[in-house]
Amino acid sequence: MGKTRLEAFSDGVIAIIITIMVLELKVPHGVSFEALRPLFPVFLSYILSFIYVGIYWNNHHHMLHIVQSVNGTILWANLHLLFWLSLIPFVTAWMGENRLAAMPVALYGCVLLMAAIAYWILMKLMIRNEGRDSALAKAMARDFKGKVSPFIYATAIGMAFVQPLVSIGLYALAAAMWFIPDRRVERTLGAGS
Repeated sequence: MGKTRLEAFSDGVIAIIITIMVLELKVPHGVSFEALRPLFPVFLSYILSFIYVGIYWNNHHHMLHIVQSVNGTILWANLHLLFWLSLIPFVTAWMGENRLAAMPVALYGCVLLMAAIAYWILMKLMIRNEGRDSALAKAMARDFKGKVSPFIYATAIGMAFVQPLVSIGLYALAAAMWFIPDRRVERTLGAGS
C-alpha cells in the first residue's frame, strides 16, 4: 500500500504535539526579566523537547522518503512511535513545572528511550518490507547514533535520581548527536541516481 496517508497522519500528529507543548508555556504575571526567571526550567524543557520532536520528524521524513510502500504492520509500528512521541508534551510539562526534579526527569528519559525503541522497530519493519538489498537497508546499515542513544537515555534515567541536571545534560548530548544532520539517506539516494 502507498505511504502518503502514513506520512500525512504522522506529520499532523507531530504538528499537534508541538502545538500542545507550546501551549504549556504560560505567560508570566509581570513585565520584568525577573518575572521570567521562574519559567526557565519550563522553557529549557520546551526547547529540549522541541528539538527532539523536530529530530524525530526529520528522520521519519527521511526514512519515509526512501521507502516505496508500507504494510499494516508498519502502520501499527508507526502508531507505536507516535504514541511515545505524544507523551513528550506531558513529561515536558511535568519536568518543567517541577523544576527538573528527579522523578519527572527520569520519566522524561523513559519516554525518550521508548520512542527510540519504537523508531528502531519501525525502521526494522520497513527494512524487512523493502528487502535486505533496498536503499533503506543500505542507508541504515551503519547506525552508530541509533545504537548509542538508548544507552545514553538509560544512563540519564538512573542519573536523574542522583543529579537531575546531569541527566538533562545527557539528554542534550543525545539530541546534539542527532541534531547534526544524518546524511545516510541523501548519500544513498545520490548513489542510486
